Amino acid sequence: MAIAAAPAPSLGLSAPRSPWALAAPLGLAYAAFFVAPLLMLIAVSFYADERMTRFGLEQWQRFLFDAFHWKVIADTLLLGLKAVAATVVLGFPLALVYRAASPAWQRVLLFIVVMPLLTSVVVRTFAWIVILGREGVVNQLVLGLGLAAEPLRLLQTELGLVISLTQIEMPLLLLPLLSVMSRIDPNLMDASASLGASPWRTLFRVILPLAAPGLAAGCLLVFASATTAFISQSVIGGGRLVYLPAMIWQQAMVAAHWPFAATIAIALLLSVSAVLAVIAHAGRVAGGRVHG
Repeated sequence: MAIAAAPAPSLGLSAPRSPWALAAPLGLAYAAFFVAPLLMLIAVSFYADERMTRFGLEQWQRFLFDAFHWKVIADTLLLGLKAVAATVVLGFPLALVYRAASPAWQRVLLFIVVMPLLTSVVVRTFAWIVILGREGVVNQLVLGLGLAAEPLRLLQTELGLVISLTQIEMPLLLLPLLSVMSRIDPNLMDASASLGASPWRTLFRVILPLAAPGLAAGCLLVFASATTAFISQSVIGGGRLVYLPAMIWQQAMVAAHWPFAATIAIALLLSVSAVLAVIAHAGRVAGGRVHG
């Protein structure tokens, strides 16, 4: 007599969900906290008056047909590019040192890289006031070595701002760069040397192209953060240097002109996004040449 097999006990596992269902909560949060406010910001920018009673293009005309505003856009983007250049010049050699170090020293270097992120950007910015002030560490060193007859003016200058941003934004460049460079096969350098390539040729023809995706990702983060660093721009740069974030704050919080502040904010978003697209494209091209 045949005995019917008992049904397998259910473990309470449901059928696998589709990727869209899994991404739905994140998508809804993204739409609620980013897309919706951005659409509201765009709508506010098309109000013709500061009381927001009627629509019109007056705010955009006021912004686009003023040469001063275009100069502020250029200065803001140039500040970001200078910060990117400074962090790359200082950060890439540090990444090479990290790659050549032993695992124990790599952990130490990684801790040093991450440590600034554990400190508030406000604290780091005010620390640079002490360092760059007339009686700060830099001027004391310069005067002590006899390199200048009087203290250097570093605060409220673009040079001082770029110096502070370089240290503040350095972890954003190094973290993706170190992640990519740590995965480069050491045998590639040995193969390059066996084929007669010098260390410099290996650096520019092997290591740098392979590290390009991480370098591009770091440059994206540094540029986006430096151009929108309102606290550093206001504290280190002062009122003499005018950038788009300071204009947005002035129009929104001082003049209470929300439509014009929204217009400047959209201009900042578009201009920064355009440069970020160029940097990302350059990173993809460099990576494609290596893998192609």
